[in-house]
Amino acid sequence: MSNASNKNSSWDCEIFCVILSEASEKSLTIAPINQKLLDSSPFPLAPWRGRAYRGWDVMRCTLLMIFGLIFLCSCEHKKQVVVTETRTLTARDASPKLFATSDERFRNAKPSPVRGETPNGWLALPATELRLLNYRFGESGAGEVWVSISSGTVIDNVNRWLNKQFGAAAIDGVGLKKLRTVSLAGDAGVWVEASGEYQPGMGAPAKSGFALAGVIAEINGKILTVKMVGPLGEVEQQHASLESFAKNLKWVD
Repeated sequence: MSNASNKNSSWDCEIFCVILSEASEKSLTIAPINQKLLDSSPFPLAPWRGRAYRGWDVMRCTLLMIFGLIFLCSCEHKKQVVVTETRTLTARDASPKLFATSDERFRNAKPSPVRGETPNGWLALPATELRLLNYRFGESGAGEVWVSISSGTVIDNVNRWLNKQFGAAAIDGVGLKKLRTVSLAGDAGVWVEASGEYQPGMGAPAKSGFALAGVIAEINGKILTVKMVGPLGEVEQQHASLESFAKNLKWVD
């Protein structure tokens, strides 16, 4: 039984390869086949009598056909893709800037609720998280002006500037009423001045020979401040510009 099974299996393989040879348009090398094998077949094999195959030729032909199909698939014409969708550019589309300043790296993307005209001699800088408007001034490059919305009350911010940053005596309600009144964004504010050793805070070193000038007002339940800090002589030269700037600020929110 085993011999008969092996014989039939061998015959099936032989006939399959002969048919594959015919299917490949007789491109294989053929040789005389075992006549006894064909005579023992129960099927009509007249078309293949006297012809056989070589196993290596069959494998080689099969591989060639496979690679040929792969090549044809790779030569398929690629369809052109046309993109018609558009979108608005954002800050993410901007090219990165090397050696950017802290102001440029951490600027606030929200529009400022106040607007102002940049005075002559001031350099406008990008806004930051705490500075709605941000400027530099003076020949030293150390002068700063910024507009903020602060927490607390008017007197809290006055004493923070005078006492904590310049070491001056704190004032009370009576002293607050004695401060000069100036216009800030259409409302009444108080003018604050100080000079001496400036303590910027946040771990920054103290700066001698500095001065402060600024305006603080409560507007629509918010504490709006305009603060100028820099070398004493440069700040004194900018008093008139600062007062005019504060007066002409406008709320846009």
